[in-house]
This record gives sequence, C-alpha cells and structure tokens, in this order.
Amino acid sequence: MVDISAKKTTSLNPTDILFQTPYWAKVKSRLGLEPHAFDIFSTGSWGDVLVLLKNCGNHTIALVPQGPECAPREDERGLFLESLSEALAEDLGPNVALIRYDLPWRSQYAGEMKEQGWSEFPEPRIREMRMNMGTRHWNIKKAFEDMTVASSLVVDLAGSEHDILERMKPKTRYNIRLAIRKGVAVHEASMDNLSDFHDLYQQTARRNGFGSCDIDQFKAMFRCRFSAPGHSDLLFLIAKHNEDILAGAIIGIAGQTATYLYGASADIKRNYMAPSLMHWTAMRFARRKGCLTYEMGAVSPTPNPAHPFHGLYRFKTGFGGRIELRSGSWDYPLDQDAYREICRVENLYREKGEH
Repeated sequence: MVDISAKKTTSLNPTDILFQTPYWAKVKSRLGLEPHAFDIFSTGSWGDVLVLLKNCGNHTIALVPQGPECAPREDERGLFLESLSEALAEDLGPNVALIRYDLPWRSQYAGEMKEQGWSEFPEPRIREMRMNMGTRHWNIKKAFEDMTVASSLVVDLAGSEHDILERMKPKTRYNIRLAIRKGVAVHEASMDNLSDFHDLYQQTARRNGFGSCDIDQFKAMFRCRFSAPGHSDLLFLIAKHNEDILAGAIIGIAGQTATYLYGASADIKRNYMAPSLMHWTAMRFARRKGCLTYEMGAVSPTPNPAHPFHGLYRFKTGFGGRIELRSGSWDYPLDQDAYREICRVENLYREKGEH
C-alpha cells in the first residue's frame, strides 16, 4: 500500500537526480508544464517524487522524469507502481489520461544480460508480464520510447585526474592529447553563446537523424539557474579552434552527479577530436564542483553493432566507466480510450521522425 501527501516543489528532497529537483520543476514550469510534488510512504520506507502535467491536445499526461527514486524490492515493483498510480490519480484529478514513469531503477534484466550475454532487453510483452506480476489490474505498459535513457555510461570521478585518465582506453587518451596539440580550447560559455550552440545542435541533429529541441528549452535552463533551492547547477562548455566552434555541451549538476544533457559537434575539423577534450574538460570541472560521477547518457546496452547507439557505445566507453542498465519508461493508463488515442498520435510522430 502506498500513501502520498502533496507538498511544494521547493520542498523536494536533496537528490543526485537532476530531473527530480526543484530546479527541474522550475525549468519545466517555464516551458508550460505544471509541476507537482508528493511525499511517498510505503511499507515503512519513504521518499518523494516530482510529477509534471503536460497538455496533449484534449488530454493531460502526468510525466515522472527519472522517478520515483525510492525503489521497492524487484518482486514488488509492479504492485508499488500500481498503488502509487492510483494514489496519484486521486490527487491529480480526472483529466489525467495516463501516468508515464521514467524509472531510474536498475533493470530487472541487468543480471541476465551480463550473465547470459543477451544483446538486448527482452521484448515489451515479456517485460510487461514480469512487471505486472502480483498486480490487481495488469495495467502497467512498457512505453514505446524511453523519456531519457535506459542504458547510460557513468564515469567514476574518484581519485586523481591521472587515475581517471588511466581508466580510459588508450585511444581516448590519445584523442584528448591530439585535440590539445591541434590547438583546440575548451572554455565555460554564457547564455550569450546559446544561439551559436543551438545552431551547432541543429547541425548535429540533421547529421545524426534525431529531432532538435527548441532554443527555448536551453534558455529556460539558464533563466532558472539560480531561482530554485537545492544543490543544482549548469555547466556550459564550448570547444573552439581559432574562431571555429567545434563542439559544445550543456551539463546539469545535482548533488554529486554531473549529467551530460545536450551536446553538439561541427561538421568541420572532425579530425581535431574536440568532443574528446570537451568531455575530459567537463569531468575536470565537475570534480571541482564536488561531483563523484559523470553521466554521459545513451549507449547501446551491449557492444552490438546493429544497435542504433553502437557508435555512442564505442565513443563513450573509451572514457572508462560502467554501463548502468535501468528500467526505462512505463505507462499506467487511467483512461483506456484516451491512452489508445495518445499512442496513435505518438506513433504518427515517430513515423515522421518528430520528437
């Protein structure tokens, strides 16, 4: 049984998950979403969660970005999500068609993938069967896409800078030194550089075939930077050679974790290896801000050449670290007809390559 109690988003507990902070609530509020915060009480334990309400045409979706952080035992996850969803539904009101959780919890299949050498997570139908075991309504659905990433490369920042470099692959260390020899310089940027970064980000999106977000997303992140309580911050880096901007990155910091949020690289001078130096610089800056881990984001869960993220896997694993396999995004429909309509619209957007 799960009980919840509404509270102010400014009262969210300290966390290393940027997307569950008062800062992120401010950012999303500026972008038109409606943030809510709740304390969670369940079988002797407690935590809290940030929920974002988003209007989608005639319906409202409740999004839970990388939350809740508090995780039940693996065999009780489905029952916990079912009970939490029913409690949230009562408080959020009848207009919410579904609750979509982007779970930060370790995947239930992490052990099998490592021990049995699986190259992919099981198909959604199999994952739904396992998640719904013990539930009353069998109503938890695997979302078609994950809100953030289900497989993330996390670099340990413990030890000296020499120690971190030694944990990298020789090719990555070589590329960092090459960028320095070529004269690439990485420096902290300001909001004045956002337009240049967004142009580069769009260039990267076209080259790699993914959807580009609006510059308003970036502006909101900077305008809310010092307006929310808690240990959250941004690191904005630009890598240049002479007057050419070769790469850029926006990194969010919460607690002791730095999270690589957005990155971009130019089509020119790609042999200058600017992204390698940029990430190494970001790690050094993050350490100075008290971070113990640097989360680089999406990779394929295994070294599978057929996976669309295999290129990211090869690049990011060069920095050392470990791959964290997480549970990904799950839906709890509250209005089945509305849920089917929302899924149909989302499928249309995916077919058009929009996000």
